[in-house]
Amino acid sequence: MIKKFVKQALQEDIGRGDLFYLVGNNEKAIAKIVSKDSGILAGKVYAKALCRIENIDIKFHIKDGTSIKNGDIIATLKGKSKKLLMCERTILNLLQHASGIATNTNSYVSIIENSSVKLLDTRKTRPHLRIFEKYAVRCGGGNNHRMGLDDCLMLKDTHIKTIDNLEKFLQNARDKLPYTTKIEIECEDIEFAKYVMRCGVDMIMCDNMEIDDIAKVVEFKNENFSHILVEASGNITKENIKNYVATKVDAISSGSLIHHATWLDLSMKIQ
Repeated sequence: MIKKFVKQALQEDIGRGDLFYLVGNNEKAIAKIVSKDSGILAGKVYAKALCRIENIDIKFHIKDGTSIKNGDIIATLKGKSKKLLMCERTILNLLQHASGIATNTNSYVSIIENSSVKLLDTRKTRPHLRIFEKYAVRCGGGNNHRMGLDDCLMLKDTHIKTIDNLEKFLQNARDKLPYTTKIEIECEDIEFAKYVMRCGVDMIMCDNMEIDDIAKVVEFKNENFSHILVEASGNITKENIKNYVATKVDAISSGSLIHHATWLDLSMKIQ
């Protein structure tokens, strides 16, 4: 899957053919990828996959998930000059994009690192980039929520509107879904959260609920349904995330880990 992804990424840039191939020299060359920014590196496995396809020898000096700073040499590349120049932008795009997400994620993780709360991403990813972007979240120290609609039955407010009897629906779902499938329901107030727990779910999401109300949901859960996991979501920022951690939820999810990330500044230099 990674191989196919990076080949498509390169082909998007090449188009009908790299015009430099028609006029440029093609001697052996050495290039270095240098950081002009500070953050967390991600994208190594994707860059290596692309270089392997294009017969470029690449050696990373820094691992995924590791801190980088301005001036650090991230990797050294060796190969034909035409290949290096053809792949330059795609390699940098992969590393810069992934590193931006990893860096943003890590800035949240560093705030809550002394707690047991899991930091989760969401399905708010760019089309065709979900696996790539969620990989970057992991590099930054975060955890993945659902990869897609097929690995957990999650009922949001829009789903609930289509269900007449939630208890019967859940009973039917348990009969039809694989035995290991988890069921999570989005809740917007305390009473519905209590009702959902009584219906027999595995997880609940406190969506856009007041912090005091989330704490009450957690307290009710601990006293009556300790096996159920509670997730907080909605308008969670680096400025207020500690308040959500204080409610003792099991997890906090935020789409901003990905869609608010800013690319890191990296460059490639031919020696």
